[in-house]
Amino acid sequence: MIPGGGQPNMQEILQQAQKMQQDLAAAQEELAATEVDGQSGGGLVRATVNGSGELRGLVIDPKAVDPEDTETLADLVIAAVQAANENAQQLQQEKLGPLAQGLGGMPGMPF
Repeated sequence: MIPGGGQPNMQEILQQAQKMQQDLAAAQEELAATEVDGQSGGGLVRATVNGSGELRGLVIDPKAVDPEDTETLADLVIAAVQAANENAQQLQQEKLGPLAQGLGGMPGMPF
């Protein structure tokens, strides 16, 4: 209900929902095109993911490669990918958080 007892304008609500949906789609496209990095081992391993968390690149400094100790290298790779994904999640919150909050204020929206 609108303050004062009036009924909400359904056309206006639908227009707002459509605009928010368009804004959300644009933000998701921007996230997919944005790349963020994570690193481990003081930069020995660097991972790049897009804003959606998809692994796009991995750079391993030759100093990190020890044929006698592949476990450490694996740990460094995992840590770099996790750091990159954390950065991607932070980017998602920055881009999508305000849109989700806006949707939460609309009647009938499940957010």
